[in-house]
Amino acid sequence: MTTSTLRQPAVAGRFYPGNADDLRAAAQSYLSPGNAEPIHAIACIAPHAGYMYSGHVAGAVFAHIAVPKRCIVMCPNHTGQGHALAMMSEGAWKTPLGDVPIDEVLAHALKERFPALQDDSAAHRAEHAAEVELPFLQLCQPELKFLPIALGTSRFEPLEQLGQALGDIIAAQKESILIVASSDMNHYESDTVTRIKDHRAIEKILTLDARGLYDVVTQQDISMCGFGPAVAMLTAARQLGATKAELVKYATSGDVSGDREMVVGYAGVVVR
Repeated sequence: MTTSTLRQPAVAGRFYPGNADDLRAAAQSYLSPGNAEPIHAIACIAPHAGYMYSGHVAGAVFAHIAVPKRCIVMCPNHTGQGHALAMMSEGAWKTPLGDVPIDEVLAHALKERFPALQDDSAAHRAEHAAEVELPFLQLCQPELKFLPIALGTSRFEPLEQLGQALGDIIAAQKESILIVASSDMNHYESDTVTRIKDHRAIEKILTLDARGLYDVVTQQDISMCGFGPAVAMLTAARQLGATKAELVKYATSGDVSGDREMVVGYAGVVVR
């Protein structure tokens, strides 16, 4: 494998521990399962902040799910680099826990079904939002392959079209495939305002209402960074027969920092 197809970690040692043993211990502490057996899920939403802030929410999501060997991880494009609809279709991503190969078969099928999705490593090189999910997924599923997709568009139509394409492609596969929408919720307002805004968005997510989520986020000034991935995910999940969504855990950064004046919200949702 050439270095050009091995994506190096962008935020190891910052958003999560850069040492393999420390990372494994930290992630496992957040993955401590509850009483329930992990369930089959079609999709989920998990946050992507530093582990000290949102790791407990992300861990609760992945501990709740029987993670299959194949996953699609969609995230927002925070950096503004690269194409607005961007995936990586070959190679692997390196984390301190080892390399995660890209699902090239899935990438090829999706590229044929939805040509607007560009093969573009620049959109992923410095982006943290998919990367921070990988150690959790690796620990839950050692044989993981995944397809990373970064979305830099805020237009509903391409998000819906991507979701429809994902639904078609996943339905045609023999194996189970989990869709992960990587997103934090409202940013940098008071804890009180953030909780009110977030629960307006969560209400739409729990009814599997992609258009409703898009409308409430864009019309009510909810700064949910990954609403695009969530819209595409909900569209695909409905197409794949999803009937319910469950809020596994909700928190804000203020729960950890103690600062209630300016927080970020985190929601963990499982769709099945």
